[in-house]
Amino acid sequence: MSFGNAGGSGIVVPRNFRLLDELERGEKGIGDGTVSYGMEDADDIYMRSWTGTIIGPHNSVHDGRIYQLKLFCDKEYPAKPPTVRFHSRINMACVNPDTGLVDPKKLSTLANWHIESTMEHILTQLKKEMAAPYNRKLPQPPEATFF
Repeated sequence: MSFGNAGGSGIVVPRNFRLLDELERGEKGIGDGTVSYGMEDADDIYMRSWTGTIIGPHNSVHDGRIYQLKLFCDKEYPAKPPTVRFHSRINMACVNPDTGLVDPKKLSTLANWHIESTMEHILTQLKKEMAAPYNRKLPQPPEATFF
């Protein structure tokens, strides 16, 4: 299923259809199941507040740790990216150490956002960032601590 401009015809998939598709994909688990996401409040008819989970990649200081995130899709999503914030404390180059907010300028999926991008893309890139040489050995806050 393609979102956004369908072959240049000017057809845009309605926001809620797009989010319902993402909800279905997120609840199934992505790839090897170490990344997942879903709605924070099933009664939110505007489908704005989401939660994400990333199990840290092997061969890094994040190995086996479970990280919880919050994603907020305002009314302009998917034309504009969601706000992404770690709920679990983490030390990473693209994350504000005081708030857990992912800096959109420091994560390429957010910096180069386009209408076909998804929450799945954001979470899988964050997991890849955890394994990147500049992040994989950074000292981490104690497990189960939160912003």
